[in-house]
Amino acid sequence: MGVPRFGRPKKDGELSSNLYVANCGRAVGHSDDDIASVFCKFGELQGVYAADESGTRVIVSYFEEGSAQSALNALDGRPCPELGGRSLHIRYSVLQPTPQDKVSDLVPVSVTASDLSIPGIYLVHDFITAKEEEALLQAVDCRPWNSLSKRRVQHYGYEFRYDTRNVNTRHCLGELPSFVSPILERISSCSTFKNAENVVLDQLTVNEYPPGVGLSPHIDTHSAFEDLIFSLSLSGPCIMEFRRYANSDGLPRVISSAATKVESPEDDSNFIRRAIYLPPRSLLLMSGEARYAWQHYIPHHKVDKVNGRVIRRASRRVSFTFRKIPISFE
Repeated sequence: MGVPRFGRPKKDGELSSNLYVANCGRAVGHSDDDIASVFCKFGELQGVYAADESGTRVIVSYFEEGSAQSALNALDGRPCPELGGRSLHIRYSVLQPTPQDKVSDLVPVSVTASDLSIPGIYLVHDFITAKEEEALLQAVDCRPWNSLSKRRVQHYGYEFRYDTRNVNTRHCLGELPSFVSPILERISSCSTFKNAENVVLDQLTVNEYPPGVGLSPHIDTHSAFEDLIFSLSLSGPCIMEFRRYANSDGLPRVISSAATKVESPEDDSNFIRRAIYLPPRSLLLMSGEARYAWQHYIPHHKVDKVNGRVIRRASRRVSFTFRKIPISFE
């Protein structure tokens, strides 16, 4: 359930799907999205990770080794116009395995949003019934799926482009399907969700995760979507983790028992990390600080540990993520 750890290859010339990239990062004005937009041209990314606390080195992780090799050959030692003309220094980096039981105990897992203590997070258990869950799954299974490297997706309203990490606003797919109308009505009338009653959600991404497949750390592109992001979990449970630099402005210097300091890839760097358990039929809202300041991700595990209880992931987990396109884009 941890943040991926990387190190130098043990053998000279050893290839990898992960790249250690120096001379770019937040400290020199590059967001993870900026970096991803450069490297996604060579293949589908698993994620972009801070390599150390300097903010000038990152890990770029691909699904395919060949994508990493193409990126290294094209970008290493050359000025990159999209990143301010800085010359990138790139080498391979390999994932360091961590024992499953040790990983699972790194971060205490909350079962309620109040225990998580991240402003802007709300979680409603049993937001829909088992019968409604079955109907939603049948509805999407009757429609075509698009296959990514390790999961399948469907898009409604607007298409999300994984190569640009943004919404294709020129390609409106029409209104959201009628089978989610009761969900949208329930969201707008739910007293738990602040500022949701007047929001017209118009973008839906459906993800299907096989066992062991998760979601890499990221923050949904700020310019692509408005503040409120809702995620409905169906069929199977999972752990969702959140992380933020421990020394970020506005965060307490003393880390509570609900957060954990963790070493980041390649060097020492401290993160605040928290985790929450998402049972089937629950609805999660990320807004405000949780939406804009914390990366969220689903660890790539087949088994999760929730406060000492071992929970095996189901044969599939399906999520419905509802978002709102900014008015200026419509």
